[in-house]
Amino acid sequence: MIRLLNRNWRNSFFSRAILATTCILLACGLLPAQKVTNVRLSQHPELRYYQVTFDLKGKTNQSYQIKAVPCKGKRALEDLNFISGSGVSHPCKPGKDLQIFWAADLEGFETEGWQFKLSAVAIPLNMVWVEGGSFLMGSNYGDDDEKPVHKVTVSSFLIGKHEVTQSDWRAIMGSNPSKWKGNSLPVERVSWYDAVEYCNQLSQKEGLTPCYSGSGVEIMCNWKANGYRLPTEAEWEYAAKGGSLSKRFTYSGSNDLGIVGWHSGNSGSKTHAVGLKKPNELGIHDMSGNVWEWCWDRYEKLYYAKSVVIDPRGSDSGLYRVLRGGAWYFAKEQSEVSYRNANVTETKLNRGGFRIVRGYF
Repeated sequence: MIRLLNRNWRNSFFSRAILATTCILLACGLLPAQKVTNVRLSQHPELRYYQVTFDLKGKTNQSYQIKAVPCKGKRALEDLNFISGSGVSHPCKPGKDLQIFWAADLEGFETEGWQFKLSAVAIPLNMVWVEGGSFLMGSNYGDDDEKPVHKVTVSSFLIGKHEVTQSDWRAIMGSNPSKWKGNSLPVERVSWYDAVEYCNQLSQKEGLTPCYSGSGVEIMCNWKANGYRLPTEAEWEYAAKGGSLSKRFTYSGSNDLGIVGWHSGNSGSKTHAVGLKKPNELGIHDMSGNVWEWCWDRYEKLYYAKSVVIDPRGSDSGLYRVLRGGAWYFAKEQSEVSYRNANVTETKLNRGGFRIVRGYF
């Protein structure tokens, strides 16, 4: 995964730098349809870090994710730590003279002779970019499985603005299992396995690499694939709490659930169209209420006591998978951002759906 540039390094590194103007010809290919053009490569004469300057053509209302791969001969480097810039550390809009920076020596490689292969992927308009960061996961006031509160760091990712709708589902799967019918209603009565299959088929349709392989209890996730997948429990809670913009609300976007979510007190005992309620700090709707949302993680009641710190992905064993967010059928307490639920993977309930994510590489 391409991670965010180390900020301390960036500040000290660039305070000493005056970029060279000598351009080095790129031998690697450009994007189909020439969306990336006018690529120029320069290297600082003393510090020897690279600056890639390029133009990006595309729709003005679209944001793009850029992948920059240093290459030399048959070598191509894709798992980088010290790379940042337009589209790499954050999405970018089309424009001219966009820039990416990379320090080969800090990466542990020789500084000379690198060229770059650039590629761009449009970020779907129905997805939100969540900048990675650290947060306190869990609650001191909830059930035992929400304790202890512990610090977790998650990498940047993309997440659906809404739960997957029946229209979304039908377009990929060709059917509609939901009890309440409506194009804008969240799809429900889908199992964890169904959600995984949807992610893979959507990835294939869009020409992305599917994340999931195997079947049944042997399903595995390729975390470096660029396709769609279910959020991890940590990603889900981080996004629900508003990410780096969090105002520490009890529910996703407010301390008043009625403003942001459908629950047993206001739903009329049914689901509702996605996006009708106020979004949270990141612009994400319905993370509290409407339908429960499947996550990748296997559920373990006391997992928080032994959770890893960076990008946790749940227990290594267990028959249950995590569900988050509450639903139309449940009371307010179950819609709190820290509340945990779980069920067996085959379960199909009229109060259970999901939303999708993509890693940000």
